[in-house]
Amino acid sequence: MKYTEKIQRAIKFSVKTHEVYQKQKRKGKDVAYITHPLTVGLILSQAGASEDVIAAGILHDTIEDSAEHKKVDRQMIVERFGEHVAELVMSVTEENPQSPWTERKRQAREHIAEFSHDSLLLKSADILANTAEIVNYHARYGDEVFGWFSASKEDSINHYLLSIEAILKRWPENPLAEDLEHVAENLRKL
Repeated sequence: MKYTEKIQRAIKFSVKTHEVYQKQKRKGKDVAYITHPLTVGLILSQAGASEDVIAAGILHDTIEDSAEHKKVDRQMIVERFGEHVAELVMSVTEENPQSPWTERKRQAREHIAEFSHDSLLLKSADILANTAEIVNYHARYGDEVFGWFSASKEDSINHYLLSIEAILKRWPENPLAEDLEHVAENLRKL
């Protein structure tokens, strides 16, 4: 079975968190935020990831980006989806969301060195979804795209390139390695 009950529940939970409770949008666009975690789940599915990794991909931003009045925490993920899914979601969740952008991203990159293959695959899919979107929107809007973010163009691109480098160093056989290398090449052209 491919479209499992756990994946269905993950989609429902993520839709409630991002769409129903707060009508989140992608930065700078009138696009529902839910498209991002669903894209991450699709990438993971295409990469042959396990059910838990796909579910974690769909849920990966629920803790970080949940509304205060409907705050999602690790225990909620454990109760609904199990310990492994919760560990994966936590592995890609920024620890100190109030810290300055540069510090948060540095810590996130350093954390990659400790990732399991499942966490690396999840992080890879997240980076692919985000960077492919940036490259595609850049083709239409130019450098205006980087005004949608809290970091400069150079800092944003550098963060993604260093993250990709850390992932590929940790796991060169990553099933998404070719995709990561391709998107890194496209980022360098911006």
